[in-house]
Amino acid sequence: MAKSPYKDTILLPKTSFSMKADLLAREPQIQKRWKQMDLYAKIREARAGREQFILHDGPPYPTGEMHVGLAMNKVLKDMVVRYKTRRGYDAPYLPGWDCHGLPIEFKVMQELREAGETPPKIDIRKRCKKYAETYVKKHKKQFIALGVSGEWDAPYLTFLPSYERGVLSAFAQMVGEGYVYRSTKPIHWCFDCETALAEAELEYNTKTSPSIYVNFALCSSVADLFPGLKPLHVMIWTTTPWTIPANLAIAVNERFTYTAVTYEKDGQSTSSIMAADTVEKVMAAIGATNFTVGPTATGKQLIGLRYDHPFMERTGPVVSAEYVSLEEGTGCVHTAPGHGADDYITGLNEGLEILSPLDSKGRYTDEFPSMQGVQVYDANDKLCDLMAEKGALAAKAAVSHSYPHCWRCNNPVIFRATEQWFVRVDHKDLRQRATEQIQDTRWIPGWGQSRITGMVADRPDWCISRQRSWGVPIPAFYCANCDRPLLTQKSVEAVNEIVGARGTNTWFELEPDEFLQGRFECDGCGGKTFRKEEDIFDVWFESGTSWRAVVQQNDHLRFPADLYLEGTDQHRGWFQLSLLPSVALEGVAPSKTVVTNGFIVDGSGQKMSKSKGNFISAEDVLGVVGADIFRLWVSSIDYKDHIFVDMAGIQEMATSYRRIRNTMRYLLGSLHDFDPKANAVPADRMLPIDRWAVAQGNELIRRVTQYNDDYDFHKTFQAIQNWCAVEMSSFYLDVLKDRMYTFAPDSNERRSGQTAQWLLLHAFVKLTAPVLVHTAEEVWQTMAEAGLLAKDEPAESVHLAAHPEPADVDAAPELLEKFGKLLAIREDVLREIEKLRADKTIGNALETHVTITSTDAEVLALLTDEQKNLASYFIVSDVQVAASADDSFVPGQAVPTLRIKVEKSAHPRCERCWNFRPAVGDHAEHPQLCDRCAAVVTGG
Repeated sequence: MAKSPYKDTILLPKTSFSMKADLLAREPQIQKRWKQMDLYAKIREARAGREQFILHDGPPYPTGEMHVGLAMNKVLKDMVVRYKTRRGYDAPYLPGWDCHGLPIEFKVMQELREAGETPPKIDIRKRCKKYAETYVKKHKKQFIALGVSGEWDAPYLTFLPSYERGVLSAFAQMVGEGYVYRSTKPIHWCFDCETALAEAELEYNTKTSPSIYVNFALCSSVADLFPGLKPLHVMIWTTTPWTIPANLAIAVNERFTYTAVTYEKDGQSTSSIMAADTVEKVMAAIGATNFTVGPTATGKQLIGLRYDHPFMERTGPVVSAEYVSLEEGTGCVHTAPGHGADDYITGLNEGLEILSPLDSKGRYTDEFPSMQGVQVYDANDKLCDLMAEKGALAAKAAVSHSYPHCWRCNNPVIFRATEQWFVRVDHKDLRQRATEQIQDTRWIPGWGQSRITGMVADRPDWCISRQRSWGVPIPAFYCANCDRPLLTQKSVEAVNEIVGARGTNTWFELEPDEFLQGRFECDGCGGKTFRKEEDIFDVWFESGTSWRAVVQQNDHLRFPADLYLEGTDQHRGWFQLSLLPSVALEGVAPSKTVVTNGFIVDGSGQKMSKSKGNFISAEDVLGVVGADIFRLWVSSIDYKDHIFVDMAGIQEMATSYRRIRNTMRYLLGSLHDFDPKANAVPADRMLPIDRWAVAQGNELIRRVTQYNDDYDFHKTFQAIQNWCAVEMSSFYLDVLKDRMYTFAPDSNERRSGQTAQWLLLHAFVKLTAPVLVHTAEEVWQTMAEAGLLAKDEPAESVHLAAHPEPADVDAAPELLEKFGKLLAIREDVLREIEKLRADKTIGNALETHVTITSTDAEVLALLTDEQKNLASYFIVSDVQVAASADDSFVPGQAVPTLRIKVEKSAHPRCERCWNFRPAVGDHAEHPQLCDRCAAVVTGG
């Protein structure tokens, strides 16, 4: 086909901005440029002296490959920081890692066990540090590849002396104010990891346990309460047979009514006391179909009775406890003060021994000689057999129930009484003050407030000691003469003078007196010779004091922080365990706002985690789709709920990305011959449709600003996607093509459209910059090279530019209302055009002639006023507004009063603009052109 002589007169879009993103190759190049220009430092310099916004980074563990959940959290934080920076805040971002604790030591100890090595603590610590450094380096590289901007050359690491100094500073103050004490109490204990565990280190999984009913024979006379029943027992129910050796009491509720039930089973008759309201279900559970209910007594009347232990040489009392309920069991609760939180309190109230005959590996000690060395869960069946042999076992079954497991080794844990260091949660009304601070904090989503309020209300004192090697040591000493602990604010500060300068390895290298220097003596015996504590801090105490170690100790940050943003599991963890010391020492919560993201879950709804091996790695995501598409996916999800993710879902986001990229490319291409200084059209000379388009851009700015202020990033994504797909691609940019391509270059109509597109492009690239950090930068550099940046805009990077403000273009409400009606009319017309295209009457909409009218006078008046513009709005060659309609017209749907007739045009086609117009052929020199195109090519 011969080339059209008018092809070169068409002003087609031109831009160096490629349609092909090629993100895997282009993103590293952009990041390299940012590093060379030290962009982060330039951003900080540009915002110096402004009001601050501080997002304090909750430290992740540097263990193994980084999974997509952590990548999502970091991208969310980066979006916040970048948005706040664009809004004019000085918003530094100091990332960090929680390098101490069981997750890393667990990995290192696995390697040591496999190698048959048992090195001293100091060597274990060195290996742990090396392991942490390896993954910090890997994680940092991946975060940078994700486009996360921050102080990557100087992150905070919890093994650095500067951080450890902050932890010990907070601890010294808590000791001085009386929050810290040492006591023997039952705590969650992992016998595989051989350490105490905090609530935040537990995962509740289903476990199958023995469900047993046991008769404890009374040795007190009860003839006055239950005459004629001898021998008489008290029946208990438990799912932890292994705790029976530590039984020291049976608890009842004084308010309940108890009865003696005589039942027959296996040819034997037994009489047992239980709560009257439990008889039917207990008899069914033990398989006793023939039973007789005897006399009753109140729980209060049972208090003080004594019973014989089924197989230990001791007796125990019946005691009172309000927590005894009728929901499960018999209303008589087996009580082992060394193996349960409620049991412990009861033991203290009754003056009972805190007995826990288990070692650190969960094996019975010589306090239970007949099973010494047997591990607790191996002992369950043996204990049941022993109680059956003694005639005490009434029934045994299996029950599946939710049970705490160690978060690291995934084994079930036990309650075990050991001597530990604790923080008093009720000291100086800390629990109440913390609750008040929760109310004063903004929680997103709102249910986070009630969730953490309940957790703080129910939590016991905080066990802060761990029996491990890798962490900040608890700087306590014990008198060599009387074993009395030495722990004062001044003694901790003395340790911190050395540790704060040289690190906590010194604790394992120096002798006690090198810290104490003879300045301290035992409060008990006056001795001056001490040994060091071997326990370390709970890792949650370390990370929970990061507000002191990081935020307060860095001059460029500010306490309290403005935002904490972490996963929903941190209500038990970092959120709560930062709140308590912050309120204790500073009187305020560590953050003004707390945002919670949900878990990333796999196809079966299971939380993705490295320990379960069901995760997608960040490395895989970066290698398949690149950073910007992943970031766009993060912005698209409602992160406040649990998020299902698979690689296919992330890859599908490429479609949305292409829509945004193509919109940017079209706008850039349309501005190839536009000089803002010379060609921009004043608002009063802009066409109404262009003012309407700018108004839509202004509305997008307002909506995105509000959504981002509310941390509703998925709404920002939806707004941007709809703007691209609806207002822009399917209407405005489509309508513009004829004007941009075929009108005279300097015509007011064309320059008006370019002015609108220039304003829209400026706003659009800035709005997308916090998410599409690389793509927005690529667009910005293309704009800079083309001279399309506004006056005083920073050409170096889009990330130095401010958040867009609505353009100063008047769009009166009546204009917006008018175009709302025109868009509805357009919808009806396009539907009728599509019918002709479907039946092959036409090939495209320009081949059509549209006749239109309305039975509504107001709509008809609108059509008449806009008749000269209707053809461009509908993208057809000609539109005639008729006074009335006949039967050949079709009624509208979006506008029911509309009447439409669409026909194939009878006019010839213009070879330049492809419109079918009656004036084609009228110009002698250019008979192939319509009058408008002839005027353009002749300069007329």
